[in-house]
Amino acid sequence: MERKQFALGDVVQMKKPHPCGANEWEVIRMGADIRMKCVQCQRSVMIPRSQFERQMRKILRKADEV
Repeated sequence: MERKQFALGDVVQMKKPHPCGANEWEVIRMGADIRMKCVQCQRSVMIPRSQFERQMRKILRKADEV
C-alpha cells in the first residue's frame, strides 16, 4: 500500500466532518501524531499518524500553493 504524501500546512479532507460541519483541516504538526486544525472553527485535534492516513481522503490545497 502506498503511503499518502502530505506536508505541514496542507489543507486536507477527512472521511468524517468536524461537529461544526466543516470537512477541511489544516495540518499544523507532524510526527508520530498529527495535529490538525479545523478551517472553520479553528479547533485543533491530535490523532495518531496511522489513523490520520486511513481517514484522509485527499489534499485540497498544498502548503506551497497558499
